[in-house]
Amino acid sequence: MAAMNEPKLISGNANRSLASSIARRMSMHRGMTVGLVDARVERFNDQEIFVEVYENVRGEDMFIIQPTSNPANDNLMELLIITDALRRSSAGRITAVIPYFGYARQDRRTKARTPISAKLVANLLTEAGIERILTLDLHAAQIQGFFDIPVDNLYAAPVFALDVEHNFRGRMNEITVVSPDVGGVGRARELAQRIGANLAIVDKRRTKPGEVAEMTIIGEVEDQICLIIDDICDTAGTLVKAADLLLNNGAKEVHAYISHGVLSGPAVERITSSAMKNLVITDSIEPTAAVKAAHNIRIVPTAPMFAQAILNIWNGTSVSSLFDTNTLVPIYEGMYPR
Repeated sequence: MAAMNEPKLISGNANRSLASSIARRMSMHRGMTVGLVDARVERFNDQEIFVEVYENVRGEDMFIIQPTSNPANDNLMELLIITDALRRSSAGRITAVIPYFGYARQDRRTKARTPISAKLVANLLTEAGIERILTLDLHAAQIQGFFDIPVDNLYAAPVFALDVEHNFRGRMNEITVVSPDVGGVGRARELAQRIGANLAIVDKRRTKPGEVAEMTIIGEVEDQICLIIDDICDTAGTLVKAADLLLNNGAKEVHAYISHGVLSGPAVERITSSAMKNLVITDSIEPTAAVKAAHNIRIVPTAPMFAQAILNIWNGTSVSSLFDTNTLVPIYEGMYPR
């Protein structure tokens, strides 16, 4: 596919700092200034969302950067209304860059008379006029099938692999990757294979959502540096319990690598007071002041990866090349020297 005009970025209010970082990275790649399209996304007194785009976008290749994180409904509506504004302004193509896809945990019916909200959101995005989705670590792979448009799902695992190899240099033979539940084994196994580590599983049984009745470990963790791998950390209750369980079973250290730091309610307090040495998250969700101030929470940037993915989509070249750890080494510009 031949490249259209220069790619143009527009951002909602959900994660302006990430949008600005992506624009800066694209400016470096292009050797020219790539800024955010001048627009206002604001609320009237009754909290209705209003969008006005101040630049001409006719025929342009537009990328809307907007995670649908907390407040999920407001951020989703911003994304839909920005899309409608661009479509009515004759944009050439509209791609939604959704670093964190909200409602992804509602991907199936768990009981009678419950919705599949992730499918509903997919329908809303498509009907609004979005022609492609770019996201990071969808909670469930089947969500890609909810869309009748292309969905590029990036993975945090290659970046986490770089971070692990850099921060645990000389101790890689002591690492065991841990899945916090049976459902996340595939994600944990992928990272374990990338770094050549062993794999363990925390088998947990819930009495009801948010409450864990029993946890057991499958695998050997004694005298190991345990890395808990998951896609979402919400209230951190299960994560902290898993860390305590691993330490009680002889683990030397426990660290966690989580793609999306939702970190709602008491999460930050639980993490800072836990025995876990580090929680590493991406900036797919804009971190709060409390998250930034936490002594054992570290944030890995995703802007280099998203910037390259946007350029690849614009150029009509492969996005899957970004699944390779070695491809990301030059993109992350010596952040993780080997």
